[in-house]
Amino acid sequence: MTRIGVTGAAGRMGKVLIEAIDEADDLTLGAAIVHPESSLIGADAGEMAGIGKNGVALAGNVADVKDAFDILIDFTFPDLTLENLEFCSQHGKAVIIGTTGLTDAEKEQVMVAAEKTPVVFAPNMSVGINVMLDLLHKAASVLGDDYDVEIIEAHHRHKKDAPSGTALRLGEVVADALGRDLKECAVYGREGFTGERSQKEIGFETIRAGDVVGDHTVLFATMGERIELTHKASSRMTFAKGAVRAARWLQGKPAGLYDMQDVLGLKD
Repeated sequence: MTRIGVTGAAGRMGKVLIEAIDEADDLTLGAAIVHPESSLIGADAGEMAGIGKNGVALAGNVADVKDAFDILIDFTFPDLTLENLEFCSQHGKAVIIGTTGLTDAEKEQVMVAAEKTPVVFAPNMSVGINVMLDLLHKAASVLGDDYDVEIIEAHHRHKKDAPSGTALRLGEVVADALGRDLKECAVYGREGFTGERSQKEIGFETIRAGDVVGDHTVLFATMGERIELTHKASSRMTFAKGAVRAARWLQGKPAGLYDMQDVLGLKD
């Protein structure tokens, strides 16, 4: 049975990941890692996550439990994710990364590490969002430059990066389908006398409020009609189940950088 390590185990996403792994028949929680100064170190991971004792003691460092897991799932922060990835690439551990907010330079580091070990890296592990990405590319290709594109996303008040990694990925897919460079055509919010909208810009609007798990809408609008593609996540479990699905798929894969489109067989 494949052993899974979860880092950031005491966080909102970490607890849900532990629950999702517990529900899987073919995976088991091998390690759970928290902050090295956490008072929870040594406590039972299952009890901490609210699913009952499972015999896995919370650790303060990936290195302390390197022999207890085969695949590490990381939904933490860029700096920590890159540290964990480097460790795993040196010790033959596969990695699933759901961390967002990485810079282009940090993404390059992920690519380099993936030359040594298999990595699934996706800004959103939801199966639904990844189906939406597939639909979005087709829609943008057919609609073309005659339709204005706006991307609206909403998340809880605690989210630190904006726009969300998912929103940016949605924008990248649209830009690719339309033959544009997102770095050149993206507009992040509008204020004041902005003038008329240019034909080829892709707009982003960000909402941070309450406990919104994650809402994303891509709006295509032209004179006389508009099309909206929307995905709404009501529970973090949707991301956890996607990560579990990625873990199953990643078993036995060679070193390389993969995403959820690979996991779901959506690539041509």
